[in-house]
Amino acid sequence: MSVGFIEGCVDSHASALAACRGGADRLELCANLSIGGTTPSLALFQQVRRDCSVPVNVLIRPRFGDFLYSKAEVDEMEDCVRRFRELGAGGVVLGALTPDGRLDEAVMARLIEAAGEMEVTLHRAFDMTRDPLESLEAAVRLGCRTILTSGQEKDALTGAETLRALQARAAGRVEIMAGCGVRKENIREIYERTGVRTFHTSGRSGPVESGMVYRKSTVSMGLPALPEYELWRTDEAEFRACAEAVHRLVK
Repeated sequence: MSVGFIEGCVDSHASALAACRGGADRLELCANLSIGGTTPSLALFQQVRRDCSVPVNVLIRPRFGDFLYSKAEVDEMEDCVRRFRELGAGGVVLGALTPDGRLDEAVMARLIEAAGEMEVTLHRAFDMTRDPLESLEAAVRLGCRTILTSGQEKDALTGAETLRALQARAAGRVEIMAGCGVRKENIREIYERTGVRTFHTSGRSGPVESGMVYRKSTVSMGLPALPEYELWRTDEAEFRACAEAVHRLVK
């Protein structure tokens, strides 16, 4: 019996459809994935929920950068949680830190209360905390269903030792989901080294060339490191290969 579960990380309608067709068990919907992801629009969520048959969890992150939020930002996040709850989201993906690198349990408790019956995933703010085992216990106290983590390393394979420790410490109280750098080639190795059975990936295989014919070379509308005329989207074949690798994992 398969024990693997795969979540598609998507930031567009096209990517959501590709991940669903490729075998995603659930989607994490965001915007601006190239800068780590931010809260998606309500309109995008409604499109994806209408056209995809799997559960959709929504990233709640008001901006690029760190996870130390102002009162206004927390107010914004709480309002977003409530709005997505009203629209029928399956869950929310969130996190907040204190200045000294611990989970901000007061902020998170406020957001989790707003989430009501929705599932809550603690996102990779977890990977920026000073003590992963301490943070895991805080997540359990808060009632988080899942922790998305690379094992506090640059990717999940590099963080395998910490992921194994987290999986053992969790002991079924919270789901450990391996994310960042998860690819079809390393899924089995991550599983064998850590025992983690839940995976998170965008399933992107490379940039898609823009359809623009006329291109203004003297003006940039984004970060200099991000080419204006390259689009990053989930590749259906790549995601399917990841999903097949995950769904082949058995007890």
